[in-house]
Amino acid sequence: MTNTKLKTDSQDNTPITFDRLTKYVRVRSAENARFVEFDFAIDDPSLFVELILPRSAFKTFCEKNNVVYMSDEQVKAVDAEMEKWRYGEDSLMAHNHDRAIQ
Repeated sequence: MTNTKLKTDSQDNTPITFDRLTKYVRVRSAENARFVEFDFAIDDPSLFVELILPRSAFKTFCEKNNVVYMSDEQVKAVDAEMEKWRYGEDSLMAHNHDRAIQ
């Protein structure tokens, strides 16, 4: 599967393979937790799955997938998007939520 053509680079029309896509990780569990709870995304940090692995398996997973930890900016963007889905942008619930945070 590593040679599967997913899309092409628009500049030179070369295939972009799965191996060349960036894999993102965001750890959500406590540092000393027995299991690592994390988000895993491929190519787009906002489209992720939630996974749980034992600490040693997580380390192997990250090495095998050559992961990149999401930046603070990416984390904030993902969280903001999740807030919009949860509370809406211009709704009574969104306004109540905003007041509760302040």
